[in-house]
Amino acid sequence: MPHAVIGLGANLGDPVAQLRAAIAAIGALPQTRVLAVSSFYRTAPVGFLDQPDFVNAAVAVDTALAPRALLEGLAAVERAAGRERAFKDAPRLIDLDVLLYDERVVDEPGLAIPHPRLHERAFALAPLVEVAPDAVVPGHGRAADLLARCAGQKVARI
Repeated sequence: MPHAVIGLGANLGDPVAQLRAAIAAIGALPQTRVLAVSSFYRTAPVGFLDQPDFVNAAVAVDTALAPRALLEGLAAVERAAGRERAFKDAPRLIDLDVLLYDERVVDEPGLAIPHPRLHERAFALAPLVEVAPDAVVPGHGRAADLLARCAGQKVARI
């Protein structure tokens, strides 16, 4: 069964509760089993800066869902949680992204794996490395090495 890592983030409402609910919903997706859940991390916003800090995490899963079907399942979880997409990098109740899917590279409309800019974002790399210490970001190298290059970014385990 393919192995995937999903990134989670939230900064509105009760982010910790929303991440916990999303993790449960991910585990309830068809043909999907949660293998590991990272710690939660408090992180500074990227892009649009006039918003609260985020809480981020990662979940490693085994899934028989194809990458597009997994993304659609995650989008359904977001919608059920009240996710609205006001503008790029807007504050959000929940954000779920497929960070990695085995070591595959997917570049389709609306779906890019590995997640774009994953290799330069500590808020995604720190929890990823926790649940998949040997992960490789295709085209960029070992996730742990990439995280070390992001040392100046504010990421604090909570």
